[in-house]
Amino acid sequence: MKLTRRDFLQASGASCIALAASGLPAPAADPQLVEARYYEKLPDKKIKCVLCPRECAIDNRETGYCGVRENREGAYYTLVYGKPCTINIDPIEKKPHFHFHPGTAAFSTATAGCNINCKFCQNWEISQSRPEQIRYYDLSPEEFVAECVKHGVPTIAYTYSEPVVFTEYMHDISAEARKRGIKNVMITNGYIQEKPMRDLTGVLDAVKIDLKSFRERYYRDVCDGELKPVLDTLLLLSSLSIWIEIVYLVVPTLNDGADELKELSAWCLQNLGGDVPMHFTRFQPQYRLKNLPPTPTATLEKAKKIYEDAGGKYVYIGNVPGHEAENTSCPACGELLIKRRMYDVQMISLRKGRCAKCNEAIPGVWNEAD
Repeated sequence: MKLTRRDFLQASGASCIALAASGLPAPAADPQLVEARYYEKLPDKKIKCVLCPRECAIDNRETGYCGVRENREGAYYTLVYGKPCTINIDPIEKKPHFHFHPGTAAFSTATAGCNINCKFCQNWEISQSRPEQIRYYDLSPEEFVAECVKHGVPTIAYTYSEPVVFTEYMHDISAEARKRGIKNVMITNGYIQEKPMRDLTGVLDAVKIDLKSFRERYYRDVCDGELKPVLDTLLLLSSLSIWIEIVYLVVPTLNDGADELKELSAWCLQNLGGDVPMHFTRFQPQYRLKNLPPTPTATLEKAKKIYEDAGGKYVYIGNVPGHEAENTSCPACGELLIKRRMYDVQMISLRKGRCAKCNEAIPGVWNEAD
């Protein structure tokens, strides 16, 4: 269902900064379907999707698990290309990216659909919807980037639902954005095959991975996914030297055990190194997981200590406003570099990517003035 300009602006998230009153272009006719880029043809007009690890085998006129790609007479099409269902201007820290142009904004977007189903999803209304069930706006990649330029936002973030399912649209927006000097960040579950992820890194500037757990059972029972492909994505991104940050949503009794956290820490530090920021984030009961309480702050602090003891240099606590573990400090001398309270960011002692006190290099993608 297409939106009028007024409906589109009203549909923007209340917790975000709405788009300016200049609005978007008038709705256009339904765009021509765009062929998906990652599939194999099978006999009898069947296809196999090779975008994510599910490798759905799809009969003619059927969709795969994500519901946003359809087999039409043996050719596979994306149903969400050019159809964002939400656009908001967010702080980059909301993603969260703490070491990527701190204090700046991100032109944030999503389409319907996801390739897993987390019982705690905070955006389930769009991630678990089909394209025909949700309102959208028609915007080509060029039109989308033009809106970003109009609003003066330096970064585009692909977020909210799961960008993997709108890979083609994300890739083409990112390629267009780069021509205009705009950065691109992907906020993802990492449940993607190597080829499409490699292709995306050619146009992306940073990726944030939601690492749900370090147990296959949790991925299966709570997320309807798998752990190993996510770890493989992290290894790939690390080898390609693209900026990455990790979020681990700590869910009481399900993925907060000391043994699991120690194994997680050991794997990350051994394979990714101590410079990759880790965000341990507070769970809030929602969607299909309302029987558990919010994560105690002490549990998050325990996770932080375990990760730091293993060698992590930049370990954060999220969704606990005012906690000192929102801040960035120099691992060499302890100097406070960036002070945060949720989305209020103060640059204290970071100069050109280095600690102003001891000159320690701080890994990240920094503003020119920092």
